[in-house]
Amino acid sequence: MPSVNGTDLNAKRAQVAAQVKCDILTATQDADNDAQRISIGRSFISDTITAPTTEMYAYALKASVGDDVYHEATTSAFEAHMAQLTGKEAALFFSSGTQSNQIALRTHLTQPPYAVLCDERAHINQYEAGGTAFHSGAHQVGVQPSNGHHLTLEDVESRIVLSEDVHVSPTRIISLENTLNGTIFPQDEIIRISKFAHSNGVKMHLDGARLWHVAAETGTSVKELCEPFDSVSLCFSKGLGAPVGTILVGNAEFIRKAKWFRKLFGGGMRQIGVLTASCAYALNNHFPLLPAVHALAQRIEQGLVDLGAVIWSSAETCMVFYDPSPLGLEYGEIADRGAALPRPLILGGSRLVVHIQTSTEAAEDFLELIKTLAEEKKAAGFVYVKPAKNVNGARSIYVRRKSKV
Repeated sequence: MPSVNGTDLNAKRAQVAAQVKCDILTATQDADNDAQRISIGRSFISDTITAPTTEMYAYALKASVGDDVYHEATTSAFEAHMAQLTGKEAALFFSSGTQSNQIALRTHLTQPPYAVLCDERAHINQYEAGGTAFHSGAHQVGVQPSNGHHLTLEDVESRIVLSEDVHVSPTRIISLENTLNGTIFPQDEIIRISKFAHSNGVKMHLDGARLWHVAAETGTSVKELCEPFDSVSLCFSKGLGAPVGTILVGNAEFIRKAKWFRKLFGGGMRQIGVLTASCAYALNNHFPLLPAVHALAQRIEQGLVDLGAVIWSSAETCMVFYDPSPLGLEYGEIADRGAALPRPLILGGSRLVVHIQTSTEAAEDFLELIKTLAEEKKAAGFVYVKPAKNVNGARSIYVRRKSKV
């Protein structure tokens, strides 16, 4: 029997094994998961909270078990499908949209000085922790769309830098986003910008995290939507409900270099067949659900309009931005009252996000909550006058009566 200083080695090994044991599942894990799924169906915070279904898991468990740094069969098949679907030469799987966007930009950018032009509201500008500056050392120029909805060629022309003057940082990439805040970027305007960019040697990248919504709503093929761009990033963990995953597509040389950067940044992954299989399941089974998602978002919008709230950004796809102040309401009190319901609603600020697991009941309960709160305010002396037509950018007329002494 092996021993160390007279102590049985097997006993020590058993002691270490006992120390490393870890049981992170609760005694009621299945019931907890069911409760979580119900909660997800009543949350309007984001579409990133969607949970994998048992059917998705069952499909994913059949995936191959290779190492993707070397070769993973399920992942390679999925990447090949995505390249074909988008009309590009190659595709590469990433763990997140931020990682995909940032490595796309880094791959396009070769020799500084350089700049990236985008909508000032874009995810790469607002929500990627300054990654363009950190990872690529690039100047990022956020442009405000003059129409309040989407960038136009004229907006781009007013801010793009094509000069080689030593005082400036030339624009090397135009990065667009579709959808942006749930709104659809008109394809004809994208084509105008793309033709201008390519005629001046400027690359085009698309943050298409929610491009699936555009294809589902407009009936436009994914290939056509991607055609104006040199690279496109598409997410599966938002609107399509996969647990993890984004794909980056482009030409073969671009993807070869992007894979190198992915490894450099620690993004090379191992047995990820279960992840890419989940994404494939989402394409097969969840993409067809998106038109119903849009219809439910439009139902919420119309209900808010009928109650007298102002719509800041319409439900072109899965999001509604609203202002409840004409009803005398604030976002905080709406969220608090929603959370206090017998079946709580999870609400944030002005943005309402509908996803494939949002229940119709939750949408109706939200509208009923707004109605109830508005009636309470009215009973307390608050009066609003609803305008004849409530459109984007319009504000209802509202006044507060002085309380009786």
